[in-house]
Amino acid sequence: MPRFLHTADWQMGRQYGRFAADDAAALSEARFKVVERLAQLATDKKVDAILVAGDVFDAQNLADRTIRRTFNALAAFAGPWILIPGNHDAALAESIWMQAARLHAIPENAHVLLEPGVTEFAELGFAILAAPLTQRQTHDDLTAWFDTAQTPGGLLRIGLAHGSIEGQLPEAADSSNPIAADRAESARLDYLALGDWHGTKCIDARTWYSGTPEQERFKDNDAGQALIVEIDHPKAEPKVTRCPVGQHRWIKLHQHLAVASDLEQALQELDALPAQSVVDVTVDGQLDLASFEHLQQALGAAGGRQRSLVPHLDALRIEPTEDDLASLQADGYVGDVIADLRERQQADGEQAETARDALVILAGMLRNRRAGVAK
Repeated sequence: MPRFLHTADWQMGRQYGRFAADDAAALSEARFKVVERLAQLATDKKVDAILVAGDVFDAQNLADRTIRRTFNALAAFAGPWILIPGNHDAALAESIWMQAARLHAIPENAHVLLEPGVTEFAELGFAILAAPLTQRQTHDDLTAWFDTAQTPGGLLRIGLAHGSIEGQLPEAADSSNPIAADRAESARLDYLALGDWHGTKCIDARTWYSGTPEQERFKDNDAGQALIVEIDHPKAEPKVTRCPVGQHRWIKLHQHLAVASDLEQALQELDALPAQSVVDVTVDGQLDLASFEHLQQALGAAGGRQRSLVPHLDALRIEPTEDDLASLQADGYVGDVIADLRERQQADGEQAETARDALVILAGMLRNRRAGVAK
């Protein structure tokens, strides 16, 4: 009974320029660590081969060290790794695969299939029908030849491709590199292992996207997984098991605050976030000064538990209550300034944000002054 681990879209060498330097470095490092976990998972599950359905690398020009580290991460699984190029690392005349070959970085058990064709693994009971991308984008279905491809009787027919299943993915998915939705059936495949869509997705019983093993976008698409595929014999329906392997979850939150209970719920959501996640949180609505300070403290505490937490407070207004103003003892000119800042928050865009920040800073200064007088 052949058993496979199906993975794709490692995007090794991916950059995270939108994040702080330490977070960006940690997210890049996580991609090497997840490949090591894939290798260990394959060993633990005693799979016969690992299928990597394209986009091993994020770009064609990467540092030699990145290439060497990628292939070094395969070490924990001694069986065959079967890899094809995707759109990010297409098998061009001069490609990152050529660079890896010149470095002698590719281990003997890694089979990089740079040309379309059938590769037999007779001793393991299967044949691979590979459709590597030889250019970044094409509008032809590179799996069409699968339908007429001949393989020895008794071997599983396993397709390996990278592209967009026609009519099955959200409209936002790339329309280039199309693959017919019924390819597994028309080509008599026992399983079609796909890459390109970064979430885990079942197209039909024999056709799956594994998704990227380490999530890298704020999309709720079941990323961060690998698939264990078991097929009893040719024409038997595959048994596919999802295996979580990712380290960092990417979570996007939107919290609207209008009443006191909204803040309480928002704080509970922050507290319940899985540790070491990558979090993007937008807060809008309005708060009084005391509640805003409470929110800031909660965001700071949550940020300490996460790999990255980026708050967006641009649309959050501060409305001091009478109790806030009384506690600040803001009268005379200072009281007039606070009133002016409250009014300026009614504007749109940068002026409102500046007014809110100024109000918070002024409130902090007034509290510090009072604390100093009290001493």
